[in-house]
Amino acid sequence: MRELEYPFKAEEIIKKKKSYKKQLLSESTTSFIEKKIAILGGQTTQDIKLVLELFLLNYGIKPSFYESEFNQWFEDGMFSNSDLESFAPDLIYVCTCIRNITDFPQFSDDKEAVELKRKEVVDKFRGLWASLSQRYNCPIIQNNFEYPFFRLMGNMDASDYHGRVNYITRINCDLYDYAQSHGNFYICDVNYISSAYGLDRWSDPYYWHMYKYAVSVPAIPYLSFNVANIIKSIYGKNKKVFNLDLDNTLWGGIIGDDGADNIEIGQETALAQTYSEFQEYIKLHKQMGILLTVNSKNDNDMAVSGFNRPDSILKMDDFVSFKANWNPKSVNLAETAQEISLLPESFVFVDDNPAERAIIDGEMPFVSVPEIESVEHYIQVLDKSGFFETTSLSNDDLRRSKMYQENVKRQQYQSKYANYEDYLKSLEMKGEIHSFDPLYMSRIAQLTNKSNQFNLTTKRYSQSEIEEVAEDSNYITLYGKLEDKFGDNGVVSIVIGRIKGENKDELHMELWLMSCRVLKRDMEYAMMDELVDKAKSLGIRTIFGYYYPTAKNSMVKDFYSLQGFEKISEDVQGNTIWKYIIHDIYQKKQNVIKVNLKN
Repeated sequence: MRELEYPFKAEEIIKKKKSYKKQLLSESTTSFIEKKIAILGGQTTQDIKLVLELFLLNYGIKPSFYESEFNQWFEDGMFSNSDLESFAPDLIYVCTCIRNITDFPQFSDDKEAVELKRKEVVDKFRGLWASLSQRYNCPIIQNNFEYPFFRLMGNMDASDYHGRVNYITRINCDLYDYAQSHGNFYICDVNYISSAYGLDRWSDPYYWHMYKYAVSVPAIPYLSFNVANIIKSIYGKNKKVFNLDLDNTLWGGIIGDDGADNIEIGQETALAQTYSEFQEYIKLHKQMGILLTVNSKNDNDMAVSGFNRPDSILKMDDFVSFKANWNPKSVNLAETAQEISLLPESFVFVDDNPAERAIIDGEMPFVSVPEIESVEHYIQVLDKSGFFETTSLSNDDLRRSKMYQENVKRQQYQSKYANYEDYLKSLEMKGEIHSFDPLYMSRIAQLTNKSNQFNLTTKRYSQSEIEEVAEDSNYITLYGKLEDKFGDNGVVSIVIGRIKGENKDELHMELWLMSCRVLKRDMEYAMMDELVDKAKSLGIRTIFGYYYPTAKNSMVKDFYSLQGFEKISEDVQGNTIWKYIIHDIYQKKQNVIKVNLKN
């Protein structure tokens, strides 16, 4: 729903939240991920919850809520709570605010007394988080603290240890330290959000004294939107690719008319500097693993010349796909998605032309199409849209752009071979397949939430759930890494099977997925070989596989058949169950990957 995409009209969302919800539920063409979210509030949270629900539904997440009574955030989370325990939350949001801090520095306090007060505040929250983690073992989102709406000492309030601004800053830093050392814990940066919105309007005391809202009602959509962005990132709903226009988007002017020498880029004019700053902003996304692609109606050679300018921040090797031609941009985007093995819904289409945006919006409704107007505000619109909200950052993320560029080289290299098996052998592939390792827990959880196409059951796991499964002797877990002569693909495949049966001789597959960037490389067969070896060593005689069809995973509907399983049932929805009998003699299914198991 475009009304819920940034920049949105906050007051309209507040006013129309019921009708928006009805529309989202009635018009959805995809199945929702259902999640139970507990909100522990240090302020009134009713409208925060209702607006949060809208943004989550728009992201394909259908929430149900537990909501604490007003200001019972600590009691509900710290102590035994039968209602919350029976609710069994998938995620907990601690919605506290500066008004929940009651013991501030006094001018008579020395530095040690202020430090003691600060420690008591932080220890109270640490105790809460530890209790929540132990009881519910789920992701926790915690607000940091907005600045006070007054400064007794003026500017000195920020530097003197008696100042409330100084006090809040140091408490927030304690929260950040905790987040850096604890998984499944995320900060909602209310301090930044309130500053961007305007602290005076955000903290309007009227709303606290009248309704016990620490955030003014008109600002609620901005808070809820940011919380929703964290949640959709945790559950793999982020975008992955920029699909970028060129003329008047990455540079000023029309290169086909003006020539490369006359486009606006560099430092010669204020407008050129603005486009250079935008290019720099786009390029920074590569560090997080966001893929950059070009989609321009242009002559290819002329388009390339724009990036050959010495003052162009972006260069040709920054892009994993470059399409400058006269085809419809919807065709270019679809072809790019197919080439890099991602769904169109992973793309953010950035184009200054409203007509082109309207075409993509109409023909490819799952592609994000931000409304950018003047180049001076391109960055603000894209940045505040939360397309790439980061909740984890693995080594594979940092290398993603390079990995996809290496895939392009593999595709070009393949054309030299008439026989596909010879091509696979020439890649000199090496695989590492082993039980889940703490080193890769973040990446494994990330894959379970992001992989949609090669995913047999599409079951989602948080990192804490992955860690729990890894320690349970009733499960077999495997991760698979793959590298070849062109580079390391990182962790690309995940298998989770639960051991069942009276004699513990059955393995029921709860998850089997693989990254689409290693399709047709025989990695799935290597995983099957190791799975059978692992199962045999535990006395397992039968493996049961499950396939649950979605709008995105039809490519693997025959996966178990290709692995030698027998289909034993299928219902009217297309859900299938498969069986594989492990015989004493097992014939390996792949011979092109050298699997070096980890000790």
